[in-house]
Amino acid sequence: PDTTPHDDARITMSARSALLALSKRSTAFAPMTAQTIGFKAYSTVIEGLKYAASHEWAKIEGDVATIGITDHAQAELGDIVYVELPEVGSTVEKSATFGVVESVKAASDVYSPLSGEVIAVNESLADTPGAVNESAFTDGWLMKIKLSSPGEAASLMDAKAYEASYQ
Repeated sequence: PDTTPHDDARITMSARSALLALSKRSTAFAPMTAQTIGFKAYSTVIEGLKYAASHEWAKIEGDVATIGITDHAQAELGDIVYVELPEVGSTVEKSATFGVVESVKAASDVYSPLSGEVIAVNESLADTPGAVNESAFTDGWLMKIKLSSPGEAASLMDAKAYEASYQ
């Protein structure tokens, strides 16, 4: 059957979630569990998005970019328990910190892959920060910005280059 890249990402993330559930809340056992059942757990990377080396993604639509952390980043962090986001109306600069993601393992700064004005933040993450773990590319988005320098997108990686960067 024909599937879209987004369908494939959801299937892969569902399989990965199942592996993590089997590992009893510890990502350290996920690779071992995956090998036992004959499935290697790779991070999901979606074609058509742009990626920063610091593990953020950007979906660019016209002069607006939706930004979040990658599936690889959320997997490395573990269970996310808190997300700090910028205020709507504030300005973010490419490669500068705009927020913090805290997990049971660590707190990590989040860097903006592009410059612009924050026009929306994912307010639902205040109550359900785990959405970043469950669906990093859909329900787990962090902010939307109106791009101030659209040309910056050329410096970001495509899916293939990003995947190669952490393998």
